[in-house]
Amino acid sequence: MLSYLKNHPFAVEAYFESSLVLTFAVPKEEIQHLIPDCLTLDTFNEKWAFIAVAMVQTKSLRPKGFPKFMGNDFFLIGYRVFVRFRNNAGKCFRGLYILKSETDKKKMEFLGNIFTHYSYTTTDIQQAKSNGTTEINSAKSAFNIKIENTNSVNISLPDGSPFNDWKEARRFAGPLPFTFTYNQSDNTVLIIEGVRENWKPIPVKVVDYRISFIDQLNLKEPKLANAFIIKNIPYYWKKGRFEKWK
Repeated sequence: MLSYLKNHPFAVEAYFESSLVLTFAVPKEEIQHLIPDCLTLDTFNEKWAFIAVAMVQTKSLRPKGFPKFMGNDFFLIGYRVFVRFRNNAGKCFRGLYILKSETDKKKMEFLGNIFTHYSYTTTDIQQAKSNGTTEINSAKSAFNIKIENTNSVNISLPDGSPFNDWKEARRFAGPLPFTFTYNQSDNTVLIIEGVRENWKPIPVKVVDYRISFIDQLNLKEPKLANAFIIKNIPYYWKKGRFEKWK
């Protein structure tokens, strides 16, 4: 029964007050080993693969259809690889593979680990605004990100980004429509589809960052490729479904 519950047995909805995503470019050979054989890396120019760090402030997260007062507010951090999955019918799905998930509340860790395979852990998360910047940090996770608070359309891509412009960069702005989990025991892929409207990522200037989890991957030189934020978006995840692989 517990294994069944972890497969997203019902739809879930929430309101995203904000979703800030930093995406790092890495030569594809360096992170191929992080994903299962059923998935392929979603690459740019056949060279770069990508890891996203998503920081999401949710409100009223609850089973879809339940009243808002039954929901809970959580801050979520997800570390994900951009991937593709091609099923036996030849249809290709573009999405994300979860490497690690963190939250600011034990309740989300408990429930998240009952109903998902995302292996949530609880950490301390603080947010502060001052002098035109927003800072998100965690002492326990050795995590710190500072961004400028601006709506300027003249923000430059990060130095060293493989993208030529923000239009190219937006193709690798998470979250993507699908998230995948692989069950090796029966060669099945669990697919979770996210649904949203008016999803318009806004480029963000990153002033500084330190992300211990990225450092622990021992990548040679990950490059900050882009950073986007969205605000005030209703969002829901459909019930999980399975595709047989081979």
